[in-house]
Amino acid sequence: MPSADGIRSLDVLADEFGKLGGVGRRTAQRLAFAVLDLSDEEASRFASAILDAKRNIHRCPVCQNLTDEEICPVCSDTTRDRSVICVVQDTKSLLAIEKVREYHGLYHVLHGLISPMQGITPDGIRLRELVERVGTDGEVKEIIIATNPTAEGEATAMYIARLLRPLGVKVTRIANGIPVGGELEFADEYTLQRAFEGRREF
Repeated sequence: MPSADGIRSLDVLADEFGKLGGVGRRTAQRLAFAVLDLSDEEASRFASAILDAKRNIHRCPVCQNLTDEEICPVCSDTTRDRSVICVVQDTKSLLAIEKVREYHGLYHVLHGLISPMQGITPDGIRLRELVERVGTDGEVKEIIIATNPTAEGEATAMYIARLLRPLGVKVTRIANGIPVGGELEFADEYTLQRAFEGRREF
């Protein structure tokens, strides 16, 4: 990703930003120039924040959500409804649902979707942990599948439903208030609320 000025250090910095998901060539260059505008102290804090996040953030051993605590705040909240688990693709989707403040159960974060085209098999996402949770926790009565309404999201939802059916729990899918091909993290709060209210049983 060569810059207009051919400044090697700037090119390297822009290349690193370009490796981030959803960051295109021009955005990567803008971010690189923005870093150059930081003071030495600000740049040091920025670098430290990245390193601290990498060192301290891990997956919750219960739900696989990202957290810097031993157990994530959702799992450690004793007021949550422990009979319901909402299955989401990633932490961004979880945060989007939490903004609605209508769902009060627990979560399970898959960290991906089944996608044969990309070589992602069921073993490549956190499905085993979900099955273990449902199989060993007698409190769980319903699994709400809230994967994105994309081809991969639908395929993953159907796979989960088949996987959990023998365990005797109710498996539901959020309604199509989310447009086909859309992503939960970009949906407005009203749309997400209606999607949960209109969920259907598999």
